[in-house]
Amino acid sequence: MVRAHLLISGHVQGVFYRASMQEVARQLGVTGWVRNLPDGRVEAVVEGEEDKVLKIIEWAHKGPRFARVEEVKVDWEQYKGEFKDFHIRW
Repeated sequence: MVRAHLLISGHVQGVFYRASMQEVARQLGVTGWVRNLPDGRVEAVVEGEEDKVLKIIEWAHKGPRFARVEEVKVDWEQYKGEFKDFHIRW
């Protein structure tokens, strides 16, 4: 089990990025959260099996249909197992 902290830059707000990531995360069975940042980026923390976390990171590089992702920074952190599902933070 692994944990990844993501910072996604580009045109990623107002394009259903968070809702789409939540849907993909739930389909993959990973847990964590996603939120918009005031500077226009999207931040997410994802926990789960390594192959599934890698799949959502791969998805994060393209995002939903109207997103234009410029960069995805990934920091690997210690797995904590603190989430029950994947949700949007406000």
